[in-house]
Amino acid sequence: MREQGAKVAVIGGSGLYEMDGLTDVDFVNVDTPFGKPSDSIVLGTLEGVRVAFLPRHGRGHRFNPSQIPARANIYALKTLGVERIISVSAVGSLKEEFAPLDLVVPNQLIDRTRLRDNTFFDEGIVVHVGLADPFCVQASQIIYQSAQQQGITVHPDGTMVVMEGPAFSTRAESFMYRSWGADIIGMTALPEAKLAREAEICYATLAWITDYDCWHQGTEPVTVEIVVANLTKNVATSKELLRRIVPSLGQSLGQNRDCPCASSLKDAIITRKEEVPADLRQKLAPIAGRYLG
Repeated sequence: MREQGAKVAVIGGSGLYEMDGLTDVDFVNVDTPFGKPSDSIVLGTLEGVRVAFLPRHGRGHRFNPSQIPARANIYALKTLGVERIISVSAVGSLKEEFAPLDLVVPNQLIDRTRLRDNTFFDEGIVVHVGLADPFCVQASQIIYQSAQQQGITVHPDGTMVVMEGPAFSTRAESFMYRSWGADIIGMTALPEAKLAREAEICYATLAWITDYDCWHQGTEPVTVEIVVANLTKNVATSKELLRRIVPSLGQSLGQNRDCPCASSLKDAIITRKEEVPADLRQKLAPIAGRYLG
């Protein structure tokens, strides 16, 4: 009988709606207290490692960034036993040296979203997780090393602005983000990174640059046509890179996670557990059950 779970997950972004090379494939539909995930979750084996794959926009790209059911997505992956998430995203560059088709492994975020549910703990319980370093350092290092081995032009750090969308930036906004010292801009890393931290899941991102947003005087402002054209060029590279990353993550699965992600709720829950209603404890059991009893 095949294992009906996985410790590694890949969340596919624009252009990445399936993973190549999976064997022993099952499609799993998960219902959560936060609604249905973006699509069926694919469980399969890649290079000997069980992996879950979920396209965040849904197959056929049905959800815009504000409508992605991020809470349901992360909750569902948690119930399947996922401990590490690799997210794949398309981003715009805010710096000359971060060129289209380059890969960035970001280490910081600036949140410019405003319409999204961004916590599992929105009623009946108060929780403040630490998010000083929103991406897992260990998982990010594996991405960076794997990209280097593949000969990809990769930037090991970067600050990503996450905007609400779905429209692209105004030119004034683009210049403002540059003045803040940001390196790239996207629409989907939040609230995923926050929710993954609340769920004590390691989270790291492959941020593929498709354009120079609209600040660059020598290039055309970003359009869907430009994004799709460069996404298409990067899809095959991304799939090949994942075949390196997933086994590397799999090799570390036998080790105890010693990163802050693994125990982020330990001192974050302010509400006394006896004050948390029983039905809420049951609802949050996959996320915080070991702390709420």
